[in-house]
Parts: sequence; structure tokens; C-alpha cells
Amino acid sequence: MSEPRTDTPMLQLVAPDGTAAGDVDVGLGAEDLTGLLRHMVRARRLDRECMALQRQGELTVYPPFEGQEAAQVGSAFALGPEDFAFPSFRELAVALVRGVDAVEYLEYHRGTWHGGPYDPNAHGFAPICVPVATQIVHGVGWALGARLDGRRACSISYFGDGSASEGDFHEGANLAAVFGAPTILFCQNNGWAISVPSREQYAAPIAARAAGYGFPGIRVDGNDVLAVYAVTKAAVERAHAGVGPTLIEAMTYRVGPHTTADDATRYRDEAEVQVWRDRDPIERFRRYLLGTGVIDEGTIAAFGAEADEWVTELRGRLTALGAPPAAEVFDHVFSAPTAEITRQRREALGDA
Repeated sequence: MSEPRTDTPMLQLVAPDGTAAGDVDVGLGAEDLTGLLRHMVRARRLDRECMALQRQGELTVYPPFEGQEAAQVGSAFALGPEDFAFPSFRELAVALVRGVDAVEYLEYHRGTWHGGPYDPNAHGFAPICVPVATQIVHGVGWALGARLDGRRACSISYFGDGSASEGDFHEGANLAAVFGAPTILFCQNNGWAISVPSREQYAAPIAARAAGYGFPGIRVDGNDVLAVYAVTKAAVERAHAGVGPTLIEAMTYRVGPHTTADDATRYRDEAEVQVWRDRDPIERFRRYLLGTGVIDEGTIAAFGAEADEWVTELRGRLTALGAPPAAEVFDHVFSAPTAEITRQRREALGDA
């Protein structure tokens, strides 16, 4: 089977070695640039801690995102406070940028709260969505509602290359195109839909599909945080201006397994993984900021120490959580409990 076509241009502003590969002036000052790196460092440190927590029995299952920090942080950083993100199950870094409490987010993976107890409206970050690609339609629907409400806001739906093979992707894209929804379809193309490689999913770039629906599609180096920020910011401004949707395909890679229940060594060669480790998004951006004098080694060390301290505090809070109340098994099932539910509750809890 042939490899997917690669003739669609891919925007890159910072090369893997940290040197400028394009116009790196994306409108961010030194404070924001260092903020991007800080977010990425904290996200990776927490991601690795979550892997350890799952292996220690503190989380049920966890989907790591190491290698995709630039795609998530760069895109989320471009959103405004009124915008709304619709995640899959792998957007922990987006949640952090949106101000979601990490412990509340991780309660989903601990099994104490379905979707997490954080307030989606307060952070513009919808509940975790496990069914593949359904969040795309949710995001488009929200965007149409926001426009009807007269809000200057857009939605962004995060999904992977595997989700782009689902009908929900096409239905969402067509709905967004026909009604000019202020939305962004953000595909993190990490090369694998669990164990299915890109070459077995599609023959042409995912970004190229946008033309068939009548709106722009762009391919961006998903390990280049500045390039991701720039294309997402442009898509946000386009949506806010009422021009319509944008499809972004961020070319990145997950260096870990699909989830902690997956053994990626059964279908993926370590040599391939190493190629992408050499394109590490954090190391790339660190080199760029050092080369331009925006930061020094002391700043980098401080970010690492801060992330370690922060994650230690989160671990303590997370592992101190008790089991969810047993009554929740019976609550919110029916608006008025049936006789059968009442009987089951009484037998299980000894109450009415």
C-alpha cells in the first residue's frame, strides 16, 4: 500500500534544530513566549506522572500525549476567553492552558467522576469525549448556537487522524461549511489510529479535504509551537470575523502508547519513534528561545523545578480522593426513580 501523498505544503517557522525556518514574528512578546515553554514543560511532567500513577493503580487507564505538547499548547494559547474547546480524551495540555484544575480533570481517569467535576463553561473546555469523533459535531453545534446568541466566539474541536476516518468528521465539516459556522477542526495527526498507520487510513492529506467542503485547510508542523499558534490564531480571527470554518492538520507524533492498555511495540518500530524523539517539540522551542536570548538556562531549570513541585502537590491531592458515593450509581438515572431502582438502592444502601 502506498504512503499518503505529501504534496500539500506544511507551515514551519522553527526547524527541529531550533533555528528560524520562516517569519517567527507571530505577535507574541517575551512573556508569552516563555509562557508557551512553561506550559509545555508542565504538561509533559504531568503526562509522565500520570503514566506512573496508572502503573501504580492510582488511575484506571490513561492516554499519554508526550510529543504532542506543541500542537496542544500552541493551539489552546491562540484561543480567546469566550472561545470553547471540545476535546477527545487526550487533550490534558489544552485543559491546563484553559485553566482547568488538573486534579478535577484527572478524576475522570481515577474513576471518581465521569468527565471530571470542573465547570466546562467557566473554562471554555467541554467534558472529555471518549466516543471517537463525536466531539467534532458537538463543537460545530456549539459554534452555530454561539452565533445565534450574538457572541463573538468560536469553537475548536480536537481529534486525531483516526477520527478523520469517521462519519462524524465529514458530517461536522459539511454542517460547518453549509452554515458558515465559526469553528476550527483541529486534527492532531500523530500517525497512528491506535495500531493503524496513516498509509492504511487515507491516500491524500487530511487538510486537503477542506477544499471539497468549501473552506480553507492548512497543514502545519505540529511540533513547532509557534507555527501551530500562528495558524490557529488566524483561524480564530477568521471565525470571529464571521468568515467561517477552518481545518488544521497538525503533523505530530505520540511517542508513547495509544493508552496505558496498549502495547505499541507490537505494531511500531522503535527506529520510527526515535526519528520523532529527535524532533521533540520542547527541545526545539527551548533551543530557539535560548538562541534568541529570550530565556537562559536558569529559566529552564526554574521551569523544571516548578513543574516537579507542582506535580508533587497534584499527586497528593489526587491520591487523597476518596471513592465516589455509592448512591451515585442510582442517582440521575431517571427523573423519578422507578420501583425497581428504589428496590435496588434499598438493598445496596439500606435506605429508601
